[in-house]
Amino acid sequence: MTHVTATAGAAINPHSTGVPSRKLAVWLFLGSEVLFFSALMLTTMALRLTSQSWPAHEQVQRVLNIPLTALNTFLLIVSSVTVALALDAVQRGRQRRLIVFLLATLALGTTFLGIQAYEYHLLWGHGLTPTAVPQAEMAGADPLFASTFYAMTGFHGLHVLGGLLVLLLVIGRALGGAYGRGSHEGVELFGLYWHFVDVVWIVLFTLAYLI
Repeated sequence: MTHVTATAGAAINPHSTGVPSRKLAVWLFLGSEVLFFSALMLTTMALRLTSQSWPAHEQVQRVLNIPLTALNTFLLIVSSVTVALALDAVQRGRQRRLIVFLLATLALGTTFLGIQAYEYHLLWGHGLTPTAVPQAEMAGADPLFASTFYAMTGFHGLHVLGGLLVLLLVIGRALGGAYGRGSHEGVELFGLYWHFVDVVWIVLFTLAYLI
C-alpha cells in the first residue's frame, strides 16, 4: 500500500525532474521548435548549394530592404531587453514597472510585425512573391529563393504573432495582480519563448539577408 501511494505521488509530482512541470513543457516545446527552424534553414542551404541559378548576393541586396530589416531586428532585440526588465521588476515586487515593460514589449513586437507586413507589401509590388522573383533584378533566378525566403520569415512572423497573443494574456494577469515576488512563472515562461523567437530571427536575418 505504501509503495503504491509513493508511486502515485511520484507520478503526479510536478517537480520530480527538478524542473517545474510548466517550465519543462516549455523547454520541450522550444526543443521541437529548434528542430523545425533548423529543418527550414538546412533545406534552404541545401537548395542554395545545389541550385545552378540561385540569385547572387548582389542581386538579393538590390531587392531586399536590408536597412529596414536591420532596424526591425534591432527592435526585436530591444523587446528581449524589455522582457528581461519585466521579469526583474516582478522579482523585485515592482508591479508598475512590470506592466510598463510588458506593454513596451507588446508595442515593439507589434511594430516588428507591422514593418514585416510593410516589407512584404513592397516586395510583392516589386515582383518577389512566394512563387516568383523580380525579372528586372533576378532574371533567370531560381524561384525557390522566393519560396524559402517567405517560408522562413513567414513562419517566424507567425511565431511572433503567437507570442504577442500570449503576451496579452500575461498583461491581463499582471493587471489583475496575479504576479509577485514569489509568483512570476508566467512572466518567466513567456520570456523563455520570446528570447527564443529573438535568437531565431537573428539567425534568419543573417541567412536570408546578409549572406
